[in-house]
Amino acid sequence: MASSTGDQSQAVRNGLRTKVLTLHSMNPRVRRVEYAVRGPIVQRALELEQELRQGVKKPFTEVIRANIGDAQAMGQRPITFLRQVLALCVNPDLLTSPSFPDDAKKRAERILQACGGHSLGAYSVSSGIQLIREDVAKYIERRDGGIPADPNNVFLSTGASDAIVTVLKLLVAGEGHTRTGVLIPIPQYPLYSATLAELGAVQVDYYLDEERAWALDVSELHRALCQARGHCHPRALCVINPGNPTGAFPPPHPTPPAPLCALAQAVPGLPSPGCPVEGSAPPWLTQPCCLPHTPGQVQTRECIEAVIRFAFEERLFLLADEVYQDNVYAAGSQFHSFKKVLMEMGPPYAGQQELASFHSTSKGYMGECGFRGGYVEVVNMDAEVQQQMLKLMSVRLCPPVPGQALLDLVVSPPAPTDPSFAQFQAERQAVLVELAAKAKLTEQVFNEAPGISCNPVQGAMYSFPRVQLPPRAVECAQVRRGRGCGVGSGGQASLPDDCLFTGAGPGPRHVLLPAPPGGDRHLRGAWERLWAAGRHLPLPDDHSAPLGETAAAAGEAEQISCQIHP
Repeated sequence: MASSTGDQSQAVRNGLRTKVLTLHSMNPRVRRVEYAVRGPIVQRALELEQELRQGVKKPFTEVIRANIGDAQAMGQRPITFLRQVLALCVNPDLLTSPSFPDDAKKRAERILQACGGHSLGAYSVSSGIQLIREDVAKYIERRDGGIPADPNNVFLSTGASDAIVTVLKLLVAGEGHTRTGVLIPIPQYPLYSATLAELGAVQVDYYLDEERAWALDVSELHRALCQARGHCHPRALCVINPGNPTGAFPPPHPTPPAPLCALAQAVPGLPSPGCPVEGSAPPWLTQPCCLPHTPGQVQTRECIEAVIRFAFEERLFLLADEVYQDNVYAAGSQFHSFKKVLMEMGPPYAGQQELASFHSTSKGYMGECGFRGGYVEVVNMDAEVQQQMLKLMSVRLCPPVPGQALLDLVVSPPAPTDPSFAQFQAERQAVLVELAAKAKLTEQVFNEAPGISCNPVQGAMYSFPRVQLPPRAVECAQVRRGRGCGVGSGGQASLPDDCLFTGAGPGPRHVLLPAPPGGDRHLRGAWERLWAAGRHLPLPDDHSAPLGETAAAAGEAEQISCQIHP
């Protein structure tokens, strides 16, 4: 100790001083956080963009952002009515302008009357503006066929993400074997793994079944829960419906590796181990698995009922991530909210099963990511815990008030008798139709390419095509990860002029490619570059190898999963 103190004193006399906060002295939980959608590849993309602006010569002229589902950054046009009302709220002097329809003016005035000082620039209460919480409750009630919703159980948030983090903070407790475990789907949205790492909770993975169209199987939930109880205290189950993302994640051995990344023909001219159930199984486990009649990205009512029974019997708090509830494409598919199904199941579930459900203005037909509007509705939460939740939210003062205003317009759009109704409906439908068309196009493109297969896209904004890559190609990509076309286990993949993410995102060996309405040029450009960079990678039926390397033997190709965001 004396020697160490003496060394520090000598360093001070020499004008040197070690930093208080270093990589080794910082919070170790923060070091463990990984959030690939804004990770090293995104940082490199920003550097490349800056170099292009400075005139540095590159073999490309732009960087295509394909790391996140930012619809408007990719060309989706905002919905006129939403922006008109927001403009009026931000600048009330425009209320006298003849350029805005009367219903937009009335909505802006109504929102401003509910704001402190009649200004969008004032703080709101921590749970959100009361008028808007009431409108959200009415929206939930309409959506769920008249099942009541209490505005006092609705909390507005900075996007859905902030509300999810808040609820997870309430759930995390314990140390060692008593640490809270949270069951999350694999593939997952990286927010969950990042938050659990930061909070020191245990991530408990349950795997969706690609062979059955990404079905959520209750027996798999039971396997994951049973294994987790040996080293943590599972307290919560997260379900993402419709799925974000939908794809495969390599389970631990000896389960075979999961599926993989595809390089698709999309531009004209381009070349074409378990936990046994002891004794008699509980009733919810003997029921059929959650096998949707169409692909499993949108859960059927039967599946949701089975999940609720499982959570009730196993005393798990349910988190229902329903951000993509407006994005349902497949014929015969229908979104069912967990709240609605829970209430219609009746006793004992309706009055006892704890549930938090989340929604956002960032996806759907809105695509208003930057306004950060969202909400959480809690059901059957302990009243004292609900007060603690409000206290936790108050530390951050309030969600962005412009985002709250936008949310109000989403949950209470123009009525059929309003002047803006026809245009609003036309614009909304155009976005959803184009998203559905691109979902179908993505499926067709990949299934037409040799060695590639892709499940139909039923909902949300994602698909995971499957391709075969020999082990040697994977090893090469791991070595080169971050510098060329690479696919690495737990690493990153990048192309010289595309900002993609893989590895620590939805699951190892995935690539994300967004394609919202208006993003055709970006979508086709990214597909073209993906194909150009990957066309020399061997497929399993052609066991070739990169120049100078030994070809893989037949049957040795490895499956890797790739995420496409239509």
